[in-house]
Amino acid sequence: MTIASAIAPEVSAPLDLEAEIGELLDALSHVQVELLDLLALKREALARGDLPRLAELQPQEELLAGRLAACHERRTRLLAQAREAGLPGESVAGLANRLEGSQRGPLGERVKLASSRLRLLHHHSLANWVLAQRSLLHVSQLIEIVATGGRLQPTYGDKESVHARGALVNQEA
Repeated sequence: MTIASAIAPEVSAPLDLEAEIGELLDALSHVQVELLDLLALKREALARGDLPRLAELQPQEELLAGRLAACHERRTRLLAQAREAGLPGESVAGLANRLEGSQRGPLGERVKLASSRLRLLHHHSLANWVLAQRSLLHVSQLIEIVATGGRLQPTYGDKESVHARGALVNQEA
């Protein structure tokens, strides 16, 4: 056994930033596109109140969440390797900008595309959250109407119910 062969296993392979960033962006891009499609399907099911369809989408949602978590772990490892190599390790965009040669421009564009898709995912997620909250509020109001028999209950105190007419339930009817 030579000294070189004894040392070789301890020496790690050089970091190929272009390939690593490219593979990460490919994986992230696929997950983002699938997640945007899933959020659109989920929004339609929420708007229709289609609970069986929402249940059907749940396993796909969990799978995509796992794939997204794997991308995050991969990103974390890549940035840690970059810091160890003395390169900027705060963000993938900063790392891609540090590259030299022909890959710098295309990788920078792919990072911008992933970033814009992330903003779009935030908007779609917020829209779905608002839709879900409105549905919950509607159900809560229906339960209150059923529980009170349509009579308004005072918010504070033990006063008798408020005698007001509502558009939803007319007490004189």
